[in-house]
Amino acid sequence: SQSVHQKAPLMKTLLLAGPGGVGKRMLVHALCTETGANLFNLSPRNLAGKYPGRSCLQYLLHMVFKMEPKRLKKDLVKVLKSIKPEDRVLVVGTSRRPFDADLKPFCKVYRKIILIPRPDYASRLVLWRELLRGGGAHLPPSLDLSSLAKVTDGYTQGHILQAVRLVLTPRRLAQQTTRSLTAAEFIPPLARQDPVYKEEEEAFKMWYGKTPLGKKRARAAKAIEEEGESGKDKDKRGSGKKRGKEGKSKKKKNK
Repeated sequence: SQSVHQKAPLMKTLLLAGPGGVGKRMLVHALCTETGANLFNLSPRNLAGKYPGRSCLQYLLHMVFKMEPKRLKKDLVKVLKSIKPEDRVLVVGTSRRPFDADLKPFCKVYRKIILIPRPDYASRLVLWRELLRGGGAHLPPSLDLSSLAKVTDGYTQGHILQAVRLVLTPRRLAQQTTRSLTAAEFIPPLARQDPVYKEEEEAFKMWYGKTPLGKKRARAAKAIEEEGESGKDKDKRGSGKKRGKEGKSKKKKNK
């Protein structure tokens, strides 16, 4: 909307990166809803087979195979640079494997890159509770949500949502009055899904640390850490001086 455009900082491109199932596409839809923007989904999966000839995806493939990759990268950057503030256009990309791309041209295309990590324990606990309630489940005391949150360490929001949907069938919901839900029922659907392994998580962290925003965050974190250490040193020196003064005063009194 015009009001959002006037108040919000000008941003032409944005990349949301993270493992599959962390909610990247959901955030894109939420962004459009909150800002009153129209969403044009230009992902290959959405365009494949819908536009015959050389338009859209097929034309892009034609450019990739007929043109040199370097030229394609330059042309893409030129197109994005041609976007003016009055156009009110934001290009949002999502990627589950950004580390497979060349970082330098990637950062030229996307001026702001946000890494979306998998949920921590507190977030998983809230997810389990809200998704179960939203699915029509009763939450008896015997249903140990804390254990489910601990067991799903490494799983994403999408994994948890899939497990809830598979368990909370209409038949199972109708049986709640005679047979309460248990945490063990959600283990089989979780076991059939691959979690975010440590190697993949480390790859994301290493890749993000090389991006401009990642470097900026690392410098800020280092500065805060150094300030904390200098503050501790000052406190130690101050306490040492106080002890010295107290010792001198005691000696004078003894004399």
